[in-house]
Amino acid sequence: MKITFYGQNSLAIEVSGKYILVDPFISGNPLSKDKVDILKLKADYILLTHAHEDHILDAEAIAKNTGAKIVSNYEIAMHYQTKGIDVHPMNHGGNWNFDFGKVKYVNAVHTSSFPDGSYGGQPGGFVIEGEHKNIYIAGDTALTMDMKLIPMQTKLDLAILPIGDNFTMGIDDAIIASTFVDCEKVLGVHYDTFGFIEINHDEAKKKFFDAGKDLMLLEIGESIEL
Repeated sequence: MKITFYGQNSLAIEVSGKYILVDPFISGNPLSKDKVDILKLKADYILLTHAHEDHILDAEAIAKNTGAKIVSNYEIAMHYQTKGIDVHPMNHGGNWNFDFGKVKYVNAVHTSSFPDGSYGGQPGGFVIEGEHKNIYIAGDTALTMDMKLIPMQTKLDLAILPIGDNFTMGIDDAIIASTFVDCEKVLGVHYDTFGFIEINHDEAKKKFFDAGKDLMLLEIGESIEL
């Protein structure tokens, strides 16, 4: 399983020969717009955690360019289905076995509306089990006790957690979240894109290290393999 970071909560995941994009906000992200060409990205699936612009901006363009299937909550899925895009709707607690692995849509505590203000359903995260590696993509969320449910069913190899604070968890809560999900290897997302969520990288890594955990902060386009 290969995971590439494209800024904010945007990720590419290569697993079992399939290409998955998560929350593609690239062309409007000042940190990534000049580094990543969305029309050159490969995608068989696009997973959307919620409807905010900084998570869905490029989803339609990429889906229409690649033929990718959008996977999200029912309301977001129906929004894109009306645009002629192939979709797979899910809702909280539901599982589905895709051709790349098993996906569960799990709770998140946040808001969710499209850029025009219309209802985007309830936000969520994804637990993905594939190639004998399991990851948790929290999406935008506060620290929540529901995270404790995840390791009761799935042993995680990586937790992908927001760390920018203000709109989501910050560093201190993300450390607790990693304990809740029983995963000491964390990929930080949702930070530095704009002023409200800028962080001190060295301080963040030290806090995780002092807690006996490993925080990875990737450059735009940088990858890790599990």
